[in-house]
Amino acid sequence: MTHTSLGTAEQLRDPDYTPPLAKAVPLGIQHVLAMFASNVTPAIIVAGAAGFGFGSNSPDFPNLIYMIQMSMLFAGIATLFQSIGFGPVGARLPIVQGTSFAFLPVMIPAVAGQGTAGLAGLMTGIVIGGIFHFFLGTVIGKIRFALPPLVTGLIVLMIGLSLVKVGIQYAAGGVPLIGKPEFGSLAMWFPALVVIFVTLGFKFFTKGLSSVAAVLIGLIAGYITAYVMGQVNFGNVGRASMFALPMPFKWGVEFNSAVIIGMCFMAVISAIETVGDVSGITKGGAGREATDKEISGATFADGLGTAIAGIFGGLPNTSFSQNVGLISITGVMSRHVVTIGAIFLIVCGLIPKFGAIVSTVPINVLGGGVIVMFGMVAAAGVNMLSEVNWNRRNMVIFAVSLSVGLGLQLEPSALQHLPKTLQILLTSGLLPAAGLSIILNLALPEELD
Repeated sequence: MTHTSLGTAEQLRDPDYTPPLAKAVPLGIQHVLAMFASNVTPAIIVAGAAGFGFGSNSPDFPNLIYMIQMSMLFAGIATLFQSIGFGPVGARLPIVQGTSFAFLPVMIPAVAGQGTAGLAGLMTGIVIGGIFHFFLGTVIGKIRFALPPLVTGLIVLMIGLSLVKVGIQYAAGGVPLIGKPEFGSLAMWFPALVVIFVTLGFKFFTKGLSSVAAVLIGLIAGYITAYVMGQVNFGNVGRASMFALPMPFKWGVEFNSAVIIGMCFMAVISAIETVGDVSGITKGGAGREATDKEISGATFADGLGTAIAGIFGGLPNTSFSQNVGLISITGVMSRHVVTIGAIFLIVCGLIPKFGAIVSTVPINVLGGGVIVMFGMVAAAGVNMLSEVNWNRRNMVIFAVSLSVGLGLQLEPSALQHLPKTLQILLTSGLLPAAGLSIILNLALPEELD
């Protein structure tokens, strides 16, 4: 597909240009394929942490299918907020929204082992955090000074480090198998390794969409392997309906202070990430800097999408960086192409049978994918830290923040005498590391050397 068949060079740089429909539809679906695996994975991980995910015999398992649906539905709706926009909401740029990994270190301890009982507090926290995120759009430009690469790089690194254990557990068979002979067996590891090696092969030895969607292709290869090995169960697909609307406050309302504080804190991090993605899109696709209106509009859309998702049982949304890279590959800046992809996601989100098919992916296959994904999150943090001037001051900030954050995550019993709210916040590892790095960066003098 050549660029000349899509439009002139000037048209391709214009967000308001619409390529011919025969070309725009496959381009829109490309965007969905590039983000699909990353978009549904957080819901699967949260359900697994709560106890009704893959490998469990919980009667609540249908709720996992519902959460997968909501991941697709509200990624599509939030993407429409960005691409079409209304009033001050939306950057009106080709920004693809999806469920964010960044919030997982807060969400996992909030629901751990509670089944669906933990979801009321989680979803209420997501709604309030989304509203807070929305209002960050009015001040986002004024708080960027507090989050230089030293801080943001450490935060992203901590997100990756706090999740790598999940990937290994999944690849070995999942939490339900821990302590059983099947856990860590070759039968569990083999499909996971297929995912990893196929992903690496497509990522580094192909170009275009096949490289961008390498994780999805790896998951498909691992899925086929697991199917041949008899590890795929289609029982839930036959029981799933063909159409269902989302239910507001499906699990009720509960105010959990730890979740609310964690969601609001992570909203700041997510907002800064969105600023970077908006800048990346305008630079890579249009060769210009992002305007203040585009940055604030993107932040408004981030927050609104998250708040509405939380009402209906979805997880926090943010802009997806892999789709920023896809725009640079295709050279097509059209926001209407992304709108087509958003409509595709919304349709999928209204069909429970589609979510049921996704839920047939064995946990060890997903484990191979998340090992790569979470490792890439940590690597992205290291890449951001490469921009830091590593003088003594910055090394001290990094050392103290990393030691405290990672240490509390590895030994949560060290805080057993604190109130439950503080335990959840501090043992996430991410929040103490992020909070310390921000405070120390603002407080320590540059003249430390």
